[in-house]
Amino acid sequence: MEYRPRRAEALSKTPDAALAHAECKPAAADKIPSRRGVHRSSMHILVTTDTVGGVWSYTRELVTGLVARGIRVTLVSFGGVPSRAQRAWMAGLHGVRYYPTGFRLEWMQDSEEDVSDSARYLLRVIGECKPDLLHLSQYCFGAIEVGLPKLMVAHSDVMSWSQEVRGEEPRDAWAEWYRGIVERGVAGATTLVAPSRWMLDHFEGCYGRHRRSCVIYNGRTPALFNPTAGKQSFAASAGRLWDEGKQTRLLLRLDAPLPIHLVGSTSLAGDSSVVPVGAEENASNVRFEGQLDETGMCELLSRAAIYIAPSRYEPFGLAPLEAALSRCAIVANDIPSFQEVWGDAAVYFRRDDVGSLREVLARLQENPSMLTEYANRAHGRALERYSAERMVDEYMQLYSALLEQRASAA
Repeated sequence: MEYRPRRAEALSKTPDAALAHAECKPAAADKIPSRRGVHRSSMHILVTTDTVGGVWSYTRELVTGLVARGIRVTLVSFGGVPSRAQRAWMAGLHGVRYYPTGFRLEWMQDSEEDVSDSARYLLRVIGECKPDLLHLSQYCFGAIEVGLPKLMVAHSDVMSWSQEVRGEEPRDAWAEWYRGIVERGVAGATTLVAPSRWMLDHFEGCYGRHRRSCVIYNGRTPALFNPTAGKQSFAASAGRLWDEGKQTRLLLRLDAPLPIHLVGSTSLAGDSSVVPVGAEENASNVRFEGQLDETGMCELLSRAAIYIAPSRYEPFGLAPLEAALSRCAIVANDIPSFQEVWGDAAVYFRRDDVGSLREVLARLQENPSMLTEYANRAHGRALERYSAERMVDEYMQLYSALLEQRASAA
């Protein structure tokens, strides 16, 4: 892996973020060269990502799989320069050039200036690296003017989140700005991809049908997880307490029949203020693990008998997948995306109903054979449908189709 640290400068609106500058001459969009008839063995993909949440895990699987198939990758990250631990997976990867930046993401408040600056920065990287195709995890970059195919992934979205969590879309000035950014980006993308049919339908319901769209389910590498460790009588869950979409606060109102180990921020506010957990709700049977690194999370899942997924909004759900690969039984909120992803391999509680959740947990706790059956069902479905290898293969097929289409049109 070729790590290309950039000169860092403080952003006036985000003093803790680093602004990275490419050490190359800016390239005008109409002067970025195009290539015809790109062969798979010489394919070069530029991938954008963020370091804030699950998109970073998704990127790890994608980039690692592409490099294993002989594809050259230029990786550009936004949202904050990753820690050494976050980028440890890149060690030993050959064929990757990495550009970390601290530009704010489009869904963050006060990000307007950063979005404009990051688009100009990305154009400079494209001019320097000359990829064949752009794989974008940010909507704003769909609008940049380059003569390259642009594959855009709808991992999640403010409008669809607000519809599911709050029952309506936001209508303030920032929301109108955000909607315009997304609409222009989606209009400029060659192809739109979503990690579930539910997410694709809801996203297109917010922004209109795209001329070319498809579903590619997320995937994880099974070898990263331990499904054979001895299980203990506790449940695990993950999510920041202040995140209304993840709805982990539901667990604080639960008279649980077994201990629950909750991973994530223990603040009840999304800003720097700290509201002590348990101050408003009963958390007597919840053990707060705080933030865990990947090793710690994998170890916890290897011992947990059950994983609780209480989300109200979940376009796919990487954490339940990681739990399934660790052979945890999945107990999920009865929302359409979980039904789509897990089918009969999960046990569902009535939507947002804490009483129903308690009943499901008690039933599993009292019936070891049922618990084992659902753990095996989840593990089997994860192996069959949601491996990283399958995900990368499907992206490779899409890349090839886009590049062939471009070559025939040239």
